[in-house]
Formats: sequence, C-alpha cells, structure tokens
Amino acid sequence: MLRDGMTGDWLGTFLGHKGAVWSGKLNADGSKAVTGSADFTAKVWDTFTGQCTLTLAHNHIVRSADISPSGAHVVTGGQEKKIRLFDLERPEEPLYFVNPDLGNDLAHKENIKSVIYDDANQQIISTDEHTLTFWDIRTQKPISTSTFSETITSMDRSPSSSVLSLTSGKTVSFFQPSSSEPFMTHTLTYTPACASLHPSDSTKFVTGSTPDGWIRVHSAQTGEEKELYKGHHGPVHSISYSPDGELYASGSEDGTIRLWQNEPKTYGLWRFDSGQQEQQ
Repeated sequence: MLRDGMTGDWLGTFLGHKGAVWSGKLNADGSKAVTGSADFTAKVWDTFTGQCTLTLAHNHIVRSADISPSGAHVVTGGQEKKIRLFDLERPEEPLYFVNPDLGNDLAHKENIKSVIYDDANQQIISTDEHTLTFWDIRTQKPISTSTFSETITSMDRSPSSSVLSLTSGKTVSFFQPSSSEPFMTHTLTYTPACASLHPSDSTKFVTGSTPDGWIRVHSAQTGEEKELYKGHHGPVHSISYSPDGELYASGSEDGTIRLWQNEPKTYGLWRFDSGQQEQQ
C-alpha cells in the first residue's frame, strides 16, 4: 500500500504479488516503487497509476529490494544468497555480485536480509545473518566485510545523511556509507529489532523491540534512554525517520503502522495527549 507520509491516509494499493511482500522502497521523487516478495519476484511500480511496469523473476524468495534515486536501477537479494543489479532499460541483463572467497557465484554464505543502493559512493551495501558487506558497483566485488557474532536484525539508512543504523543482539552500530568501520556503537539493556538515526541533528536514535513491542528514543551521544512509548500490541520489526525528521514510522506484527511525532504538536490531524505520542 502507498500512504501519505504526514497523515497516513491511504493513496493506493499495488496488486500483483502472489506471496508475502518482504520489502518496499520508493525512488527519490516517489514516482516509482520496487517491492520484493516470497513469490520469487521483484516488481517495479508506477506510483501514480498503481500499475506494475516490470516483473523481475528470481529463483527464490526476494527478501530485500532497493531502487536508485533516479529510478533507473534496482538491486535485489534474498534466499538465493545472490545480489542482482538491474538496469531497468535492460532488465534481462542483470549484473551479479560475486564473493571470490565463496565460489559458486554466491555473494553471501547465508540468506541475504537487506540490500541498499548507495548511488553517491557507487556501491551496494548488503547484510545476511551475520555479515555486513560493501560492494563496488563497477567491479561487482566486495570492498570490505564486517562480521557480527549476534544475528543482524535490521539495517536502516538515514534519508538525508545516508548514515547506516544496524542492530545486532543488544548492539546498535552506526556507519558512514564510505567506511566499513562504525563511527558510533551503543550496547543497550534490551535487544532492539530495528533502529534509525535522526536524519538532521544526529543527536538521537529511535528503536523498536520485538519482546515488548515498545518504541524507545535514545541519546546518540551516550546511548541513554530518553523516551519510551507504548502503543503497539505486537513485536516491532521496522522503524525509520522521515527525511525531514519530523516523524518516525514503526511497523509491527499487530497489523499496524504507527506514525510518531518527533516533537509533540497539537494542530490539524495531530493530537498529543497524556504522554502518548502517536497519530490519532
């Protein structure tokens, strides 16, 4: 589904997948969307008409798909352990990213959980269960790989700064896309399932949790918990700030997406009441 980012109002539904949809991304101007599905396909959509303009066939579940800012390229990854990069003008000739250390034309040893198209640095960034890998688009070979002892549960990219937020066990790590080493790491008292760094001031980050379904806001400098919000009635698997930092959105197994105000406001469709910060 496509919804208004400020109000949450329904704008339209993309109909065509025949399996669970694992991933959905928009290009920079919102004119195109890409989705990855358990039906072994990724699909490209016209967001104005809702029509599927291209179906990209795979041999297994597509766990993650991303689209370049211009909408000219799509990158995918999933259960095949392969990364494909499609030029949408020649989608029948994808580029395959290969790790020479693995052989068998595989990019990862484990199932790929997320892929990001980093246009500014001409690289692809991917994660599987335990590794974070940066790939050179020109050579389709890895630039660097970082290994985590705990399972990687999420990777989010800040929409303005492009900083990567990665969760693994009780640790939240932040990476500049041009470096494979984290510039900031915090170990929390609980296990976050997802995290996102504020896109403009970078002084705080927000997390979602699967055990309790709560949303927490932390200081980026110290990692100290500053705010706690309860509203979801199930595990929270996805969270991300809006590009302007005014909102963050969380997705849960309770069947809802919630929009949370970064700063409480009382105008229009928004209401702030009794310490509960959410869209009414």
